[in-house]
Amino acid sequence: MIPMRLPRLLDASLYSIAFVVLIAALIDLRWLHWVAPVDSFVSDAMVRYRAQAFPADKDIVVVDIDDRSLVELADDVGRFPWPRLVYGELIEEFERQGAAAVVLDVELYEPDRARPDFDKVLNDVVSGTNNTFFPIRLLGRIARDEGVTLSKVPELKLDVRGKPDPTTRVTMELPYVLDKSAWGRTGLIDFLPDDDGVGRRYWLRREFGGYVIPSLPMRVASTLGWKVPDGDAMTLAWSTGRNPTNPHQRVSFVDLYRDFSNSKRERPKDEFRGKIVVIGSTATHLQDFRTTPIDSLYPGVEILATAIDNLKQGRRFIAAPQWLPYVVVLVLFLPLFIVLKQRANLITIFALLILASFALAGSAYAALAAGSLQVPIGTPLVFMWLFFLFAAFRAYIKEQRAKEQREMVLSRFLDRRLVKQLVAEGVKLEDFKSESRTITVLFSDIRGFTSLSEARPPEEVVALLNRYLSAQAETVFRHGGTLDKFIGDAIMAFWNAPTDDPRHAEHAVGCALDMIGTLARFNEENATSGAAGGIQLDIGVGLHSGPAVVGFVGSQRKLEYTAIGDTVNLASRIEGETKGRARILVSSVTADTAGAAFTFTQVAEVTVKGRAAAVQLLTPEVKS
Repeated sequence: MIPMRLPRLLDASLYSIAFVVLIAALIDLRWLHWVAPVDSFVSDAMVRYRAQAFPADKDIVVVDIDDRSLVELADDVGRFPWPRLVYGELIEEFERQGAAAVVLDVELYEPDRARPDFDKVLNDVVSGTNNTFFPIRLLGRIARDEGVTLSKVPELKLDVRGKPDPTTRVTMELPYVLDKSAWGRTGLIDFLPDDDGVGRRYWLRREFGGYVIPSLPMRVASTLGWKVPDGDAMTLAWSTGRNPTNPHQRVSFVDLYRDFSNSKRERPKDEFRGKIVVIGSTATHLQDFRTTPIDSLYPGVEILATAIDNLKQGRRFIAAPQWLPYVVVLVLFLPLFIVLKQRANLITIFALLILASFALAGSAYAALAAGSLQVPIGTPLVFMWLFFLFAAFRAYIKEQRAKEQREMVLSRFLDRRLVKQLVAEGVKLEDFKSESRTITVLFSDIRGFTSLSEARPPEEVVALLNRYLSAQAETVFRHGGTLDKFIGDAIMAFWNAPTDDPRHAEHAVGCALDMIGTLARFNEENATSGAAGGIQLDIGVGLHSGPAVVGFVGSQRKLEYTAIGDTVNLASRIEGETKGRARILVSSVTADTAGAAFTFTQVAEVTVKGRAAAVQLLTPEVKS
């Protein structure tokens, strides 16, 4: 059974539940963001799917310092990190082939004190180019009293906003290995994770004290004349193609280095003409991997290449206006509230919600595919389903309470086992409409109970009567009867209503005989235990079969399921004729209807009040 005392929200009206859930949704969207991970999960799934349709730019090539390069070049140039001469030789070859840009995702900060000549080779090569770009990065601390004073490094060629503060300091790594003439081609490669640690965006620029430090992709874009979007960061539009974590054309570092060193080349001499070459690492132990919507171990060099790719193609994802999720919540809530208020079938509503969820997801994906617009639908969907679940659970609780109420009412006149079966089948009180039925009515009365009760204390009389009536009620239920009422010490029951019973007369007569057996056991228990002074009761039982009107009778505050009509009156009068004749008397109609299950002996033919014709009375015995 469901407890009657439930949380207030489940006892509240549908209006209250809708109001509470709607306010919770709006508060979460505005301040809490507890459900934001669902938005991210749904959005990331769409981004991954959409990434399959975004081709990686064929003019962007990743030169990969992979595991094989580290192993095979160890004998040629030593263990990693390699001498800067190695990079100088590759940059020189790319310049010779006419590469559009060479972008290093390899951090070169401190000069090589042991091999300064190798650093000089690199600087000599870089000084002869204007399209080679190097990374810089911020350190963990950003404080005013330490680090680099930005006003004192004009070589970085930083933009300014407003009136910059000349005392601004930033703790950052600068490429001291390079001549300062190359510092103007540097940019940040700092990872930009969201609160959940997933990198979905890339820095474009960062401002400190009015000084704007560009990211490495932005520096490349500005130098090559591409349009750079406003804002400090952009949301990346990923590409996957055939290889989710390696979408761009990739060449192993060792293959290039050895081919460039050979007098007889095997690779095309203009392989990199017009290409943007990004040099970085996917080697396992260098651990340059980040968590992105595409993969939990996504190579950092591919993140850099993707950012450059996005700027080159003018492609990026755009966050939806801040007001849009609120509109989506309202658009979902209002129709759902209306259909719930109309008390539509919950299974139908559930199916419609699934369709609505897919439709919303499809619309969000269409916005992503057509306009690169990211619409957060996770939070609206969560609260929409939460509202439905609260409403559905509330409806379930109300139905359970209604079932309990039906069981309580029906148990007054039907066997509890039958009641549970009827309620489980969905029978409601309103299903028991008043109707005319052919029934068998039984009246049972204790003989001489009035005089007996006058001689006993009231408490003893009530206790005795309660025990007796309880035992006989179980007898009625055992034979499938409907217990109509107790009238003082009398019992009224009938068969063939509310459930059909084609053998109603047979079952009623069987019950009458069993009631005599129940009485005998009751008297024996009284005599043995001395209960109620060992009182011995006697009863008379009368039965008649015929048409009657059966249904609920009463007021809105009190209803009783009963039978009314001449059949009921005659059964009562037959019971009154048992005194001095037999404990059980049945009409000839009941005897004929009961069939061959019993042997009936004619007792008398009487004329009863309200009937002109005489009534034949018989007493039953079970056939041996």
